[in-house]
Amino acid sequence: DVYPVLTPMAVDSSRPFPLIRNKTLNIGALIRDEQQKGEYDFATVQVPNVLPRIVMIPSENDEDTTVILLEQIIEKNIQKLFLNYEVICAHPYRIMRNADLSIDEEDAADLLKEIQRQLKMRQWGEVIRLEAEENMDRRLLKILKKELDVAEEAIYRIGGPLDLTFLMKVSGFEGFDHLRYSKYTPQPVKGMNTEEDIFTQIRRKDILLHHPYQTFTPVIEFVRQAAKDPDVLAIKQTLYRVSGNSPIIASLAAAAENGKQVTVLVELKARFDEENNILWAKMLEKAGCHVIYGLRGLKTHSKITLVVRRDEDGIRRYVHLGTGNYNDQTAKLYTDMGLLTCSKPIGEDATAVFNMLSGYSEPPYWNKLVVAPIWLRDRFLKLIDRETEHARQGKPARIIAKMNSLCDKKIIAALYEASCAGVEIQLIIRGICCLKAGIPGLSENIHVRSIVGNFLEHSRIFYCYNDGWEDIYMGSADWMPRNLDKRVEIMFPVEDEECKKAVKHILSVQLADNVKAHILQLDGSYSKIDKRGKVLVNSQEYFCKEAVGEAKGMEEESVQIRRVFEPLLHVDE
Repeated sequence: DVYPVLTPMAVDSSRPFPLIRNKTLNIGALIRDEQQKGEYDFATVQVPNVLPRIVMIPSENDEDTTVILLEQIIEKNIQKLFLNYEVICAHPYRIMRNADLSIDEEDAADLLKEIQRQLKMRQWGEVIRLEAEENMDRRLLKILKKELDVAEEAIYRIGGPLDLTFLMKVSGFEGFDHLRYSKYTPQPVKGMNTEEDIFTQIRRKDILLHHPYQTFTPVIEFVRQAAKDPDVLAIKQTLYRVSGNSPIIASLAAAAENGKQVTVLVELKARFDEENNILWAKMLEKAGCHVIYGLRGLKTHSKITLVVRRDEDGIRRYVHLGTGNYNDQTAKLYTDMGLLTCSKPIGEDATAVFNMLSGYSEPPYWNKLVVAPIWLRDRFLKLIDRETEHARQGKPARIIAKMNSLCDKKIIAALYEASCAGVEIQLIIRGICCLKAGIPGLSENIHVRSIVGNFLEHSRIFYCYNDGWEDIYMGSADWMPRNLDKRVEIMFPVEDEECKKAVKHILSVQLADNVKAHILQLDGSYSKIDKRGKVLVNSQEYFCKEAVGEAKGMEEESVQIRRVFEPLLHVDE
């Protein structure tokens, strides 16, 4: 099955070094003509991705599952590809090319066509990483290093299989249920009625969404019902990454076909989703939508949907704001927050956002929303400075911030200053953190934790005590220069008291996590929490149980869960 698919490529004076494609798995070999024992040549063969990477082979024990990787099969039989040659050695290798698109947006007459042209060039990008088997023959590695023009520090010698994405397929093997997390089904949103019109429910009160513990369906329904509702006049939405068969895209197209004004900003520069987004943009245009390709020089990373509807008492604007993408598939895997509201100030700001995106008109002021790249950094710094001033006045001061990454120098400097003033700062940062915590005289009041669990922590939440008034914001931006300076991002307030209490509860549970949390140490390393003698709190597991308990007919279970854990969480504090 394998042999007919393979294409061995030798390199000599008449055959130049071939193009090695980005992220493909290959086997490099040194071969020698059996008649010429001194000289050797380089040859390579790509491990075909059209064949299964994992091949089952018979096991002596029926209870075992034995597999062999496709590259091992090729390596063990590589002599068959080079008849009349001696194969000196053969080893797998893999490269990663620079995927940045060098787009001159100033001179690009048509951004869509320019990105399509650049995508074709991506396969020729410079090699920035070479992964090689740990025991690779040094002569073979030398050839690869020279021909691929790779620096020594970009060579990664790996003791084991390359390209571990095959483990996702291993996780799908039948059986072995005792080794898997039990499958979780996102639960209905507490207080929402699927039989009732969604706009009526939003008018009643703001609706807070917590994915994936609660279903993403209300967001899909928000757009779907808007597309069908004869009273809806316009729908406007930003799209950064969407799923392959997106129900939201289908609803937007249907809305345009139903005669509604539909404006969609499709971010063509979303890394690795460029081709997907180009297809969606063309499809939406054919359906009659007004499609914007983003602002020149900026990525539009904000997550916002605006629905303009004629209600009985006049025109009303309904808005969805979120921390994650409008992707119904990743919404089952990423933890994100969302807010459905018909607040008049937020509705006015949402209109201003889309006017800015489509017509470059900056509003004279903002009511509630804070937008990057012009205003967001300053707002963050002002919020931190306010807590700092409260601490200097001897008042209680506290900041809790949850995000993916922290590496902005100005934000870090402001946090250090706040710590020195006595502000209690708790950061929940899943990934990159360039701040050093716990340094006496600088950051002894800063505590950093990273939670890595079954779901990808993705929400951005910002809490400031504000002398007891407690401000809570959520948004699409991390504390990184790219988010604050080079992207269109939106931060929005949570003002409904019930919603604020729910967000504080979420932060409290995450700060109490002692199972999946890792604590940043003084030396920059992360350590797990000593759980001896403590009640175990796995925040993601807690939220799953809580959502199930809050689902219809199971309120008592939710109450019991809170009764056990709330003494640990310091919710009131």
